[in-house]
Amino acid sequence: MSRDHTDGTSPWRLPGFRALFTATASGQLGTQTGYLAVPLIAVTTLDASPGQVGVLAALSTVAFLLIGLPAGAWVDRMRHRRMLVAAETARALLTLSIPLAWALDVLTLGQLYLAVLLTGCATVFVDVGSQSTLPGLVGRPALVRANTAVVSLQAGAMVAGRGAGGGLVQLLTAPVAVLATGVLHLAAALRLLALPRDGAPPPRAAGPAPRLRTLIGEGLRHVLGHPELRALVLTAALTNLGAQTINTLLPVVFTRDLGLPAGVLGLYWAAGGVSLFLGARCARALAGRYGYGRALVRTGAVLAPGALLVPLLGPGTGWLWLASAGWLMVTFRTGVDNVLGVTLRQHLTPDALLGRMNATFRCLLTGALAAGSLLGGAIGQFASVRAGLWTGGVLLALACLPVLLSPLRRRRALPAADVSPAPART
Repeated sequence: MSRDHTDGTSPWRLPGFRALFTATASGQLGTQTGYLAVPLIAVTTLDASPGQVGVLAALSTVAFLLIGLPAGAWVDRMRHRRMLVAAETARALLTLSIPLAWALDVLTLGQLYLAVLLTGCATVFVDVGSQSTLPGLVGRPALVRANTAVVSLQAGAMVAGRGAGGGLVQLLTAPVAVLATGVLHLAAALRLLALPRDGAPPPRAAGPAPRLRTLIGEGLRHVLGHPELRALVLTAALTNLGAQTINTLLPVVFTRDLGLPAGVLGLYWAAGGVSLFLGARCARALAGRYGYGRALVRTGAVLAPGALLVPLLGPGTGWLWLASAGWLMVTFRTGVDNVLGVTLRQHLTPDALLGRMNATFRCLLTGALAAGSLLGGAIGQFASVRAGLWTGGVLLALACLPVLLSPLRRRRALPAADVSPAPART
């Protein structure tokens, strides 16, 4: 993709960044609306059990385990604009198939599983491609501001999307909310057409093309062999595992155990989005005061234990407020981590490895989401929903340890940008 950036540090002057940002806004709104609406279709329309809801949630993320690593190698060799448009269009069509089947009275749990799985495959390319495109669009000096904007956007989409999803489900039924999700993904695909056209693909080295497993291995060794990157991925994976264990069970807790309307669940998740937004907006200030690594360590040590309040969710307004306070602590920390962690890993990675680095992170982090979905569903099915909430809370409370025990606890400044070529391939 062409590099239209300047030496300045504001990404907003660049039309390529504005196109990517607005497309991401539409796609994220769709994703967050569907995050609430799809499992509620399963619960309210298809009478799914907690275990089936867990499988459904896992299928939305298991694609990162199936194709996440090779997708990174493919993205490094693909034209990003074309790939992003195709992937976002696929998400739109697959999502729109769900309300269509419902309208024709042929929707089944099996079709829901298949549509969610294939949509997850398309999401792999959207997520990896977007993060790999960003440094080339804005330049590395602008990455902190660009990542702050994108993470803030994701938080805003969580507020608007989940809040709107809950309202749409409550007022117009879950299939109508899923219809809105598909339309938003289609709008994102159209906006991505405004990205700068891709330049010619990089020339290949003389000799036979490297094997796919060789390319994947380079990305894995880069992430898991680097002590700072390894700590970032472990902390984020534990966070995702714990959060998804809890989130998988919340539709069951709110609608069946507590007898609350879907709109209340939407507001609960939306409040977490507000806190995520605030964490993202505070990230630069915290890094300026404490340093990039030290800010991650301090916010984790102070806020991660708040996750132990979330399993206290129960009947009565007081317990709901207490659990919400713990959730706000978790999501604020996540907002800080997302901005500073993504910026650090982009600075610690050569341009030629960005796709594979991002794919490795996304594979492990989204794999943790899939594992959390299955874990929450299994514990809710065979033990109790309350035990599942406590499992997720403990995992979230321990998530700060990898960063705390790594060299990041001493890092103040960003590393010098590494734009060297990828390692020699044999």
